[in-house]
Amino acid sequence: METHVLTFTITKSFAEWVATYDASLPLQKIAGITSLYRGVSKDDPSKVCAVMQASPGVMEQFIADNTDVIAASGHVIESTVSQVFVAS
Repeated sequence: METHVLTFTITKSFAEWVATYDASLPLQKIAGITSLYRGVSKDDPSKVCAVMQASPGVMEQFIADNTDVIAASGHVIESTVSQVFVAS
C-alpha cells in the first residue's frame, strides 16, 4: 500500500473544489483509493493538500482516467507535487 501526499494549487474556492472532490469519493473507492485527508493552507487559500492510500499504480491510473474532471474542479494539474510513502 502506498500513501500519496499531494499538494497543488486551485483556481476555484476550496469549498467549490471540495464539492467536486467529495463527489468523486465513490469513484475513488471503486478504484481502490482510500481518502485520508483533504485540507486547505491556512496561509494561502489557493494551496491544497490531499492524502490518499492505494495500491501501486492505482493513483496514477485514476488521475489519468479522470484528468478532465480533476481539472474542472479547479485543480491546476501542473502545480501538483506528489510524494509517495510506504511502510517498511
